[in-house]
Amino acid sequence: MTKLVLLHKADSIYEDEPDRVYDFPKQYLRAAREGVADWMVYYEPLKAGGRGYFAVARIANVVPKLGYEGRYLAQIEPGSYLAFDRNVPRLLDGRPLEAVLADANGRPKSGGAQQLAVRRLPDEEFTRIVDLGLPSTLEIDEAGRYGGTVPEDTEAIALDRPTLERLTRRPFRDVAFRRRVREAYGYRCAMSGLQLRNGGGRPEVQAAHIRPVEQQGSDSVRNGLALSGTLHWMFDRGLVSVADDCQTILVSDNKVPRDIAARLISPDRKLHLPDDPRDVPHPANLAWHREHVFGQVHPDEIL
Repeated sequence: MTKLVLLHKADSIYEDEPDRVYDFPKQYLRAAREGVADWMVYYEPLKAGGRGYFAVARIANVVPKLGYEGRYLAQIEPGSYLAFDRNVPRLLDGRPLEAVLADANGRPKSGGAQQLAVRRLPDEEFTRIVDLGLPSTLEIDEAGRYGGTVPEDTEAIALDRPTLERLTRRPFRDVAFRRRVREAYGYRCAMSGLQLRNGGGRPEVQAAHIRPVEQQGSDSVRNGLALSGTLHWMFDRGLVSVADDCQTILVSDNKVPRDIAARLISPDRKLHLPDDPRDVPHPANLAWHREHVFGQVHPDEIL
């Protein structure tokens, strides 16, 4: 097994879905196969979007891409993808975080290795990049945000966790997911449009998974919606959903009284979407919710 860096460009001819598959040409097949069952980090060149290293995931398998000669797909292990809390630049203090991208004096090289779409990454460099993007103190930072009280055992739990263990620890992933989703939506409820904060400045909006993790959903922002507590509850129970235009809010009218829907949801019944198109809900996730959750509530959950 080998850890990797995978180069991703949103406008590329390669059809990546970072939390699901990575599309690449045959020349990188050997390196990609070495990465099966191990972790990798995604990198987007600054000129292609400005994110640098932006997420981590684990490769489950590598298979040919059907109908495309010489193309392959690295399949991402379900539930492993996690966006960085803060994007990590290629250079730190003027020096590349990857030794392969530096010359003998530690200065950045031009061309060559940095253009490789799939490149091997030593364990220590992987750890450094991930720790910069997903700090060990993330849970402490979130717990103490807006003047909150940090539980006494939180610091010991967070700081004693090795990098790989943190990446699989559900509480840590939930904090990272919640921070990124709420930030993407500007701390505004996607269905009501309201941006509510309590007296201490804490945002009242929550982060909802569109497709639950236990149902093969990911922790990608594109599998999330920022929702108020009530609308989060309604969404999880199928009382509301989103149409196939990825904008129109659907309401189960036979279960939700119109006056309640009118008070909770924007009058035009349109989602308030993130400014960054890379963060908008993925149509496949919304389709899953409509097919498997919407309208399928129990009588005792009717409002």
